[in-house]
Amino acid sequence: MRCVSYSLTHLILVLGVPLISINPVKAETTPLINPLPPKRQPVTENRVRDFPYLLGVGDRIRVDVFGIERYGGEQSVLTDGTISLQGVGPVTVVGLTLMETQKLITRLYSTLLRKPIVTVNLVTARPVQIAIAGEVYRPGSYSLSGSQQFSRLTQAIAIAGGITQAANLTLVQLRQADPKQPVITLNLEELLEKGDLNQDPILRDGDSIFIPTTIAFDPEQVRQIAFSSLAAPPNQSIQVVIVGAVSRPGAYSLTQEGAGSSTTSGNIPTAVKINLPTVTRALQTAGGITNVADIRNIEIQRITRTGVQTTKINLWKLLQSGDINQDIFLQQGDTVIVPTATDIASADLQQIASASFSPATITVNVVGEVKSPGLISIPPNRPLNQALLSAGGFDNTRANKSSVELIRLNPNGSVTRRRIDVDFTLGNAQENNPVLHDNDVIIVRRSLITRLGDGGSSLLQPVQNFFTFYRFLEVLIPTTNSSSKSSSK
Repeated sequence: MRCVSYSLTHLILVLGVPLISINPVKAETTPLINPLPPKRQPVTENRVRDFPYLLGVGDRIRVDVFGIERYGGEQSVLTDGTISLQGVGPVTVVGLTLMETQKLITRLYSTLLRKPIVTVNLVTARPVQIAIAGEVYRPGSYSLSGSQQFSRLTQAIAIAGGITQAANLTLVQLRQADPKQPVITLNLEELLEKGDLNQDPILRDGDSIFIPTTIAFDPEQVRQIAFSSLAAPPNQSIQVVIVGAVSRPGAYSLTQEGAGSSTTSGNIPTAVKINLPTVTRALQTAGGITNVADIRNIEIQRITRTGVQTTKINLWKLLQSGDINQDIFLQQGDTVIVPTATDIASADLQQIASASFSPATITVNVVGEVKSPGLISIPPNRPLNQALLSAGGFDNTRANKSSVELIRLNPNGSVTRRRIDVDFTLGNAQENNPVLHDNDVIIVRRSLITRLGDGGSSLLQPVQNFFTFYRFLEVLIPTTNSSSKSSSK
């Protein structure tokens, strides 16, 4: 029996080994070597940020030679690009990294010392010289030192006065001092929208920044720039020109009125609330639009570094659908042109009159036979009847109540004179109750009876003067006679 049991056991073991070894599930659950991690997507790094610091004129470094103090100490890179080493003499280090400088000094001291241990550290960096051009308010060359020495691109833009609203944020070019290095294209929209700091590199000495002009006017990008730290600082006035169908065309100075406090971190503004000058604010400053303004085709002319950009805005969309992009922000040198409309519906006039960019009142001169003649102020787009009532109404004893005369100075300089039959029962914008314009003149003539009466008075005036003179003589003659009688006595 022992032999049999042994044989069975042996047989089971022999047969069991291949059964276990060919089990694919257990072989995969306990691998001997950990699998490779999944391949990560490459991260796009800004090459400028990985670029090592290169020594230049004005840098101050410290050289330490382990165990030998007389060979160490602080050194300044001279104008010829060299430092002076004890026992070695002048050594050119300009254009080298700190590691390359350390290897060079180690090799030089190897001729004097056995296996020298040299370390090189940067003590004080030289001022960084950069240039910035294109769509910034103050292009030019800038020297960054102290706290500004390791400024980022956006800080350099702020030093240059901020970018203009005509800037192309997606194609900012960064050129390094080494002409062999490629031009780097940065997308500041990625910084503003996604917070991508790779688009805001730390600048190096000799860097040149160019901000190109956008090809087409983009109201959304203009608004994005205006509310970012890239824009010009607040409380800075701009000069604009407003012409066309406005009450007071001309040149105006608009300010970016502060609407709150700002919080700063060091020299960097972190929170600012401002009221930027817009088209509607400019129109308000110019006294508002006139009755004949075409608010659907207002033109903005903007001076850029490459020429003049022209775009049209539709303030009717602002009134109807609240399209805030139609009320664009203005910048230095902009010209706002408000054209004259050929025909405006009366319903549109009423809505435009209540807009913030319309004047609060207009001035009309009512002369002639009314109770209170003179200049009166009435809300815009009001009819002729309302002006007459504002002047106290007709003089019941002298006025011609059937018609009045309306005199209007047209935008082209011509004068229109028309006779209008008065009917106080008519509604607004009727033929005999027209909507008034600023500086209109209404003349209320005398009635026929009043004219005849005034004419008769004029004809009888000589007779009246004669009787007045006769009465004077009548008073004078008795006095003379009485004087004669007194003398004869």
